[in-house]
Amino acid sequence: MTVRRRYGGGAVATAVAALVATAGCSAPSDDDGDEGDGGGGGRDSVVIGIANEPETLSPLLGYGKDGNSKIFDGLLRHDDQLGLEPALATELPEVSEDGLTYRYTLREGVTFSDGEPFTAADVVFTYETILDEGTNNAAKGELDAIESVVADGDFGVEFTLEYPYAPFAERTVLPIASAAAAGDQDVNTGAYNTEPVGTGPYLLTDWSPGERISLTANPDYWGGEPEVKRVTMAVIPDDDVRATRLRSGDLDAAVLPPNLAEGFADEDGMTSVNAESADFRAVTLPSDNPVTGDRAIRQALDLAVNRELMVDSILLGAGHPAYNAIPTASPWFAEGTEREFDPEEAGRILDEAGWQLDGDTRVRDGERAAFTLWYPAGDRLRQEHALAYASDAKDIGIDITVESGSWEIIEGQLAEDAVLSGGGDPADPDFQLYTLLYSELAGNGYNNMAHYRNTAVDEQLDIGRRSGDQAEREAAYEAVQRELAEDPGYTFLTHIDHVYVMADAWDGVTTQVEPHDHGLGHGPWWNVEEWRVRS
Repeated sequence: MTVRRRYGGGAVATAVAALVATAGCSAPSDDDGDEGDGGGGGRDSVVIGIANEPETLSPLLGYGKDGNSKIFDGLLRHDDQLGLEPALATELPEVSEDGLTYRYTLREGVTFSDGEPFTAADVVFTYETILDEGTNNAAKGELDAIESVVADGDFGVEFTLEYPYAPFAERTVLPIASAAAAGDQDVNTGAYNTEPVGTGPYLLTDWSPGERISLTANPDYWGGEPEVKRVTMAVIPDDDVRATRLRSGDLDAAVLPPNLAEGFADEDGMTSVNAESADFRAVTLPSDNPVTGDRAIRQALDLAVNRELMVDSILLGAGHPAYNAIPTASPWFAEGTEREFDPEEAGRILDEAGWQLDGDTRVRDGERAAFTLWYPAGDRLRQEHALAYASDAKDIGIDITVESGSWEIIEGQLAEDAVLSGGGDPADPDFQLYTLLYSELAGNGYNNMAHYRNTAVDEQLDIGRRSGDQAEREAAYEAVQRELAEDPGYTFLTHIDHVYVMADAWDGVTTQVEPHDHGLGHGPWWNVEEWRVRS
């Protein structure tokens, strides 16, 4: 992590408008407190501009599943290096020799925000509810390995797995819900989704969808009451609006794309915070589209895209070329799967496959090499990636029409049109690749957005997920990456670093290596409960 007062050779962030329908936003102030003033000096409140908001605040439906939920705690949590450490558990789990049993000892004396005691029954309730067939949690497949979860008294929990799922402990950063508060409600529609009761460092005081999420410090937090008493997340999907409100002093902090972030280089009392990430940008190539589903088209686009230029011109150097979901710096990356910028070879592949130039666009059997590429409106970084990709494709005779729209519009086009997508998780490769590529997940919400189908990839993903042998897992994920290079159902473009502009008013500001989903739980405020107000 780097914190500095002036910007160097560029910085980058992206605002991922993942599930937001509303582009406008009113002022984020609460009636009973002060707004951020945008300047220097310590203060015990912070107003943060984020690009997206969750659809629910219930962990039973997926909220906070990767940690840092603020309202809740998991059994474990990540430190700044993404190492696992105890949270509601007193220590890391005891794992059986065969890798099928994980036992946790729970922290005593913890209460939920309504005063109810936290016990093993809440852990069992949380996991069993998520896994229930009637629960509309799109991420429940991440817990497929669980055969059973049982309480051993009030402060012991034992998970039994169906197979030795190596990264299971990483899944137990999942927030724990209150059985007393949520148990008698409809899990999908009940009040717990908007009025959560948790054990975390902050309490929800207000949620105005499309506008703001307001939190106050939990005075009874088992980890100690935070010094930053109020945290307001202002929901502002549009990058330009977010930058304007940061400059006006309406916000104390925000995530911005590089060209907008650089405009704050000379602002007194402001600082930039850079975070490494596993966050990628890629173009989905739907398998059932007669153009994007053609392997020659996919291979040609993979060679025609100038990734290095995108990193330099769009990200201003704050990022890296992407060849699949796993960053090249990761120990899981398969060396030799990098693809060079080679439009001549791309043209040769298309020629051999029968895609012949007819004017500026290639045609085969009456089918034009043309398709539509969507990006979410207001997301400048995705717009720039989309336009650069379309320009590179045009040079080899593929005509791409770039369109913008809300995610409600885009979601209805996923099976037919390409989308400038994003994703990525810095933890285990199962987290990166399974939901992105596994055939059975095609059409399941935002899982497998490209409707990618490759039986060889599916087989290796299953091996990587179910094997307890490290060497076998490494071989499986290498095989996945090499097969994906031959049949790229996505054109991966860049892995981006995240940059945040914020008031220089607190000590203890740091970052983690971040996933794609940043803003609410990830960002410099991932540990806001540990910040110290500067005097």
